[in-house]
Amino acid sequence: MRHFGHIAPEERRRLFHQEPAVFTADSPARVLAVALGATLYSPATRPQLADDVVKQAGRGVVSMVLCLEDSIDDADVVDAEENLVRQLTDLAERPDVELPLLFVRVRVPEQIPDLVARLGLAVRLLSGFVLPKFTEERGVPFLEALTGAEASSGRRLFAMPVLESPSLLYLETRRETLEGIFRTVDKYRDRVLALRLGVTDFCSSYGLRRAPDMTAYDVQIVASVIADVVNVLGRADGTGFTVTGPVWEYFRAQERMFKPQLRRSPFLEGEVEELREALIEHDLDGLLREISLDRANGLLGKTCIHPSHVMPVHALSVVSHEEFCDAQDIMRPERLGGGVLRSAYTNKMNEVKPHRAWAERTLQRADAFGVAREDIGFVELLAAGLPG
Repeated sequence: MRHFGHIAPEERRRLFHQEPAVFTADSPARVLAVALGATLYSPATRPQLADDVVKQAGRGVVSMVLCLEDSIDDADVVDAEENLVRQLTDLAERPDVELPLLFVRVRVPEQIPDLVARLGLAVRLLSGFVLPKFTEERGVPFLEALTGAEASSGRRLFAMPVLESPSLLYLETRRETLEGIFRTVDKYRDRVLALRLGVTDFCSSYGLRRAPDMTAYDVQIVASVIADVVNVLGRADGTGFTVTGPVWEYFRAQERMFKPQLRRSPFLEGEVEELREALIEHDLDGLLREISLDRANGLLGKTCIHPSHVMPVHALSVVSHEEFCDAQDIMRPERLGGGVLRSAYTNKMNEVKPHRAWAERTLQRADAFGVAREDIGFVELLAAGLPG
């Protein structure tokens, strides 16, 4: 699989200076963690789940979570488990079908070995499990269950803990909770692919819900938690993990209170004003701003609950030609001693030592999402990636 692999090769050549790299479910964890992109959640109760997975893969989705937790009613868990096993078994029997990375979001640790056993040979389709309301106390049993299931199945299985518990939000317990989470994921580092932020649960602790005109970073209580999570768990010194962006909840038009946030100029330059209007109509201009703020705050990838959110995430994850040139200049072997140099675009200072970690991450993102040609912006990438 590859990002933008669903569009024609000649179109990719037109758009990319460096095309996104091909990867598989068996690629190294460091590759998969960066390549997750927009992770699309789907309730495991969907009667045509297997067809849905194939359809979304054909539209550019490269990671999906099949959910047995908050997206379904408590009374539907047994039926959802049965449906999940049936649908994954169906997928495993389909020849030559390209699938995204597939994860299952469970409720309790016992579900992990149970589902792995029931799936049998179909477990080869799974890349791992999403672990809800993760803390040190709750997380250890989940990770022990995953480790045991991996050993019994012979299949490499990753964990994606969701950071969403009230103890992480409340000021008096936040530091202790973060330290406990770090101890736990550090111990199981080889099993933890990425950490996911459950911002909806954070908001619920205070009876809040952000409007489509606002990003998670406009809700200060949420923004403070994101900052502290990245501070402790997202460091670039080798101790950190990939932390993914929070879910965007909106996918259909609402009455607006504030003016649109999406500037006209990049769309007019690309002659796709209709696309701008469509994004505004469906409140996706706020999503685009939040994706940009995610990356500015150290987050990569995003939890998505609607297919219309996928391509905006991927289009804004592509490395610009300017970023790529800066990162390459900084990483040149002759620059190891440090120093300052003028950027290739002659519009900024590149200071080698302070910017090196940024350059490393940028080149990792370039491998996963590609590098746009000099005259290609996110609008063209977005327009090319949307279903016809």
